[in-house]
Amino acid sequence: MTPTPVSRPGRAWPLRVAVLICCLTQAACGVQNGAAQDTGAQVTGTPDTGTTSSAPGTPAPRTPGETARETAGQVPAPTSTAAVEVPRDGREPALLTGVRYGHHDTFDRVVIDFRDGTPGYTARWVNKVLQEGSGDPVDLHGRACLHLVLTPADAHTGQGVPTWTGGPVPASLTTIKDVVKTGDFEGRVGIALLATERRPFRIREYTGPDRLVIDVAH
Repeated sequence: MTPTPVSRPGRAWPLRVAVLICCLTQAACGVQNGAAQDTGAQVTGTPDTGTTSSAPGTPAPRTPGETARETAGQVPAPTSTAAVEVPRDGREPALLTGVRYGHHDTFDRVVIDFRDGTPGYTARWVNKVLQEGSGDPVDLHGRACLHLVLTPADAHTGQGVPTWTGGPVPASLTTIKDVVKTGDFEGRVGIALLATERRPFRIREYTGPDRLVIDVAH
């Protein structure tokens, strides 16, 4: 008589446990990789003759290669002179707390720090600038001007004490030679980046702290 095969359930459960552990490990790695992605937003507008709007705070697609280069300090230079507009209406003004500068191999960097969120903004190359509130012309000292208007934003405390008054910029910068506050009136803050000539630029948003990062190519 042929013996009847006997099933051995004790040999199957270790394989099932191993498969389950592998799946859980892959899921955990996926979450970690997603959390590590850069959330900086970059919004590019149309050529200088006009502007375009983009969804506020929408992160631009970033490839792993871009993130790796930026982590290593190998950030590519900006390539567009297009005007930028990101509106943010119906909110309390953000407080501009300071402006910082940095020199990189292919661009100069201006970092504008905020408290209570990041305001809307426009940025474009212009030939002249009028002071916010008074309407008086701003002396650009014969330089090219990348003009930023932040709204809603303030550059003063509730007691009227200025939180930022303008330049100076470090001598190490190549393209940007001065940064001038062109107004702080009724929730609008104007900033003029005076440069040697009109050059490509980009704007990105970051949090922790809230800030705008403006890169201007050499």
